Amino acid sequence: MCPHQPHCPTSDGPDRDAARTVATHPEQGWSLLCNGVVVFEDTGELLPDGEVVAPHRPTDLGLDAVA
Repeated sequence: MCPHQPHCPTSDGPDRDAARTVATHPEQGWSLLCNGVVVFEDTGELLPDGEVVAPHRPTDLGLDAVA
């Protein structure tokens, strides 16, 4: 369980990326969050249960740029 106050978001929550970073390896392109999620510099994720989350960027949402 997360020792931080307030507790970090769980790995299955929509805000899981807001958890604190506990280890970072920028030379390898990844960081480990307190909730067990591994985030990659391309915005992909590896969840603690082994599920892979494909890279997701704001441009992937299909929204048109606002002028």
